[in-house]
Amino acid sequence: MSLDQFKVYVTRVIPQPGLDILNANLKHVKLNTADNILSREELLENIKGLDGLLSLLTERIDGEAMDAAGPQLKVVANHAVGFDNIDLPAATERGIMVTNTPGVLTDATSDFAWALLFATARRIADADKFTRALKYDGWGPMMYMGGDITGRTLGIVGAGRIGVAMAAKSVGFKMRVLYSDEFRNEKLEQEVGARKVAFEELLNESDFVSVHVPLLKSTHHLFNDDSFRMMKKTAYLINTSRGPVVDEAALVRALQTGEIAGAGIDVYEDEPKIHPELIKLDNAVLAPHIASATIETRGKMATMAASNLVAALKGERPDNLLNPEVLDD
Repeated sequence: MSLDQFKVYVTRVIPQPGLDILNANLKHVKLNTADNILSREELLENIKGLDGLLSLLTERIDGEAMDAAGPQLKVVANHAVGFDNIDLPAATERGIMVTNTPGVLTDATSDFAWALLFATARRIADADKFTRALKYDGWGPMMYMGGDITGRTLGIVGAGRIGVAMAAKSVGFKMRVLYSDEFRNEKLEQEVGARKVAFEELLNESDFVSVHVPLLKSTHHLFNDDSFRMMKKTAYLINTSRGPVVDEAALVRALQTGEIAGAGIDVYEDEPKIHPELIKLDNAVLAPHIASATIETRGKMATMAASNLVAALKGERPDNLLNPEVLDD
């Protein structure tokens, strides 16, 4: 099937392997070469007349955007695992296929959650600033003491792919693992010895709480003032899932008052904005949403998103179709 008539837009520069797939299969591929987050006005203007859209989590692809593209729009391929930026019911109503990139970033994201855990507990970022400022004048017994990791209790909130991978990597540190999820995960229990507990019990008993839930109505502000009060004062929060899962103002209060010991944060409630008080806190390690940012992982995400888009335009069922009901008619 010739795809020469189809027009595709890529909202931001993605790794070259993904662009290579698009250019090898499609004649009309337009790319936002400025590599910036598009304004709403730019997005609505640039997607007019499209047959396929390769989007990022920074773009809100709702009914308005789909209508701006036009009735010929066939597929929105999201360059991300999460798809809370896309109005899936609106796409289904319009017969538009929506895809994502699951699985490929599991290890990279769980690895980064561990990096945040270590950096936060052992005060690495704060100590790095101190050292670079040439304040280090010799070893001292009270200098930058942090929290122990080996033998502690790890709480996993959301036992999906990434949560399970995070838990599995705790074995070498002889950690006790608790998890909170809607469903029981027997594999996690067998391989790691994890125990399924209520969310409240997990907060009460964990030394480290690592968040791996999708953003849903039920998980919005899952972590709030009440949640932080349930945690140990020596506990640390690690979030590599979605920013709005955590009430950022409540997190600031918990860190300022010592309700919890620290936090490692990669995602924010109103990205790219960050609560101004959070930036000032030395007991928070902050990263710019880079949990999946390895060369191999981002390359795989790009090729998967591009392959999903091409398959849809060919009239095939994409491997990672989120709304298969659009093909049932």
